[in-house]
Amino acid sequence: MSSPESSPSQRIVKGACPHDCPDTCALRITVEGERVIKVQGQADHPSTHGALCTKVSRYAERTYHPERLLRPMKRVSAKHEAPRFEPVSWNEALADIAARLKAIAARDPEAILPYSYAGTMGLLQGESMAARFFNKLGASRLDRTICASAGAKALNATYGHRLGMHLRFFAEAKLILIWGSNSIASNLHFWTYANQAKRNGARLICIDPRKTETADKCHQHIALLPGSDGALALGLMHELIVNDWLDHDYIERHVDGFAELREKALSWPPERAAAACGIGVDELRQLARDYAQTAPAAIRLNYGMQRVRGGGNAVRLIALLPCLTGAWRHRAGGLLLSSSGWFAPHKNPQALELPELLAGRAPRTINMSTIGDDLLRPASADFGPRVEAVIVYNSNPVAVAPESPKVVAGFSRPDLFTVVLEHFMTDTADLADYVLPATTQLEHLDVHTSYGHTDVLINEAAIAPQGEAKPNTQIFRELAAAMGYTEPCFVESDEALARQAFKSSIDFEALRAQGWQSLPVPEAPFADGGFATPSGRAQAGGADYVPNYESRASSPELAARYPLAMISPPARNFLNSSFVNVKSLRDIEGEPLLEMHADDAAARGLADGSVVRVFNDRGSYRCKLSINARARPGVVNGLGVWWRKLGLDGSNVNELTHQRLTDMGQAPSFYDCLVEVAAG
Repeated sequence: MSSPESSPSQRIVKGACPHDCPDTCALRITVEGERVIKVQGQADHPSTHGALCTKVSRYAERTYHPERLLRPMKRVSAKHEAPRFEPVSWNEALADIAARLKAIAARDPEAILPYSYAGTMGLLQGESMAARFFNKLGASRLDRTICASAGAKALNATYGHRLGMHLRFFAEAKLILIWGSNSIASNLHFWTYANQAKRNGARLICIDPRKTETADKCHQHIALLPGSDGALALGLMHELIVNDWLDHDYIERHVDGFAELREKALSWPPERAAAACGIGVDELRQLARDYAQTAPAAIRLNYGMQRVRGGGNAVRLIALLPCLTGAWRHRAGGLLLSSSGWFAPHKNPQALELPELLAGRAPRTINMSTIGDDLLRPASADFGPRVEAVIVYNSNPVAVAPESPKVVAGFSRPDLFTVVLEHFMTDTADLADYVLPATTQLEHLDVHTSYGHTDVLINEAAIAPQGEAKPNTQIFRELAAAMGYTEPCFVESDEALARQAFKSSIDFEALRAQGWQSLPVPEAPFADGGFATPSGRAQAGGADYVPNYESRASSPELAARYPLAMISPPARNFLNSSFVNVKSLRDIEGEPLLEMHADDAAARGLADGSVVRVFNDRGSYRCKLSINARARPGVVNGLGVWWRKLGLDGSNVNELTHQRLTDMGQAPSFYDCLVEVAAG
């Protein structure tokens, strides 16, 4: 939909950023003729306020990339050979794919698996027509755990849903704990409000194993060991209790299970907690004092800290801190991890996904985080049929899933039929039988919610699809037709889907006219309790510290061989594996790096800029070494997620991660990983 602001030769289209980021920015897309010439942030959107990250500001470069997939491609090489593809027509591709899927489904439809995540967060191009297709087919279900399910389950258990404070009120806080988040790189618009608070005299404290770009800009950086966040939270609670820095009235009226939590916290004096975290005792005590005695105090929690074995419990414990101090009484106090639960009363996923197409069937569920193991499993009574086909969309599992040697082995199976919907020849596309060209966000309609603010957004198609690319919705419509599905739901248009995505509380015409619609969420949502739990009270019972799978304390024999903890946070100019092939962004990043503290490098005789081998029992990964202060002693940072094919040996940091799951939410434990490093 155009804007009157445009000149006669230009038009302005309202859009939304589709990527896995809490900001979900409102876009202002300038089109000249039939070409996008500029992608900007909408200046009047409450949280975007005209600013975009470096990645998305170059979105047109991604859409017009010379390596963009613009025709369906069919594999003509064996899986064990260098990938070779030839273009085919859509009719030929869809007919062959449908024939292969029909043959498998005739034996057992659960042998077919969808694999998708947040390549787009859109409600249409994500799980609308795709979900209808797989429900009709009776395919296995996918448990989409790879990013946030540990933290999501933790918030659900504590607050009743994924709820939190308003983004904009961080600007009024007097103390902000930025916990497990490199906000400058991954939550830019929160950082704008945090920086405003800083200019107004607020104290900013970054809690993160890595000295991130965000830590550089905070007053204090607490470099705890990976996986020790729950111990830190219990140590803080100990100090709140023994010093009587508690809001007894708030606890009495709005918290269940405090007596149990109190007993656990009192077993974590500062000395024990600090030792578990690898920080100073005085550092912990002062943090507790600052948090208790500064109001309003806010916590911006992010998902980095929940990617360890005890990540769910750690989120639960941290989420209880503002309940103990009564920080929720202030609109600028409390905590934000995810705001996605605020949208639940307004969304209409059943209308988009039509679970009734299952017709009473209850297919098995496969966890996307264990795809490496699951593609290699034989048929069994416990597992069900062997996976014979995978349809991948909005994801690049060969690059992003843990323990990638197994993922590669699984996707390399000559008997596995793989279809990938993509923009580029990713690591996963290289192992596909068919690659189908999908549209980018500039080329299709979609609607979006957010997990960092409380606005619904619309994305209008700014240009026609390039080449023969098609929206995910259209690909699944045509695949349904090729399968012989004749239900009317498989021919509904994208606009019809968009109009069904929300209940009547969201006015679609108003959404289309403005580009977004704000939800009616109270300014201080839990000032008087009212959590989304059955009792209306925050739930403190059951939360506890859970140690890592791999650490000096929990696995001393393993740590003797692999003494360095490794985390693998995203490189600043990539978003998971998206944007890795955008030349201007890759030029900024340079090449895959391992960050190491000078003391650890000296102990191994390693030089800055040299090639090193990072290894453990699962694999080995070669990359360039960067000796700098971003790594704390005993911890190395393997920046990701680079495409494997761009690595020195055709691998990336997930060569070293494992498939064991978190305590809650069955999520991956990417940052729970011991390694050793040697000259490469």
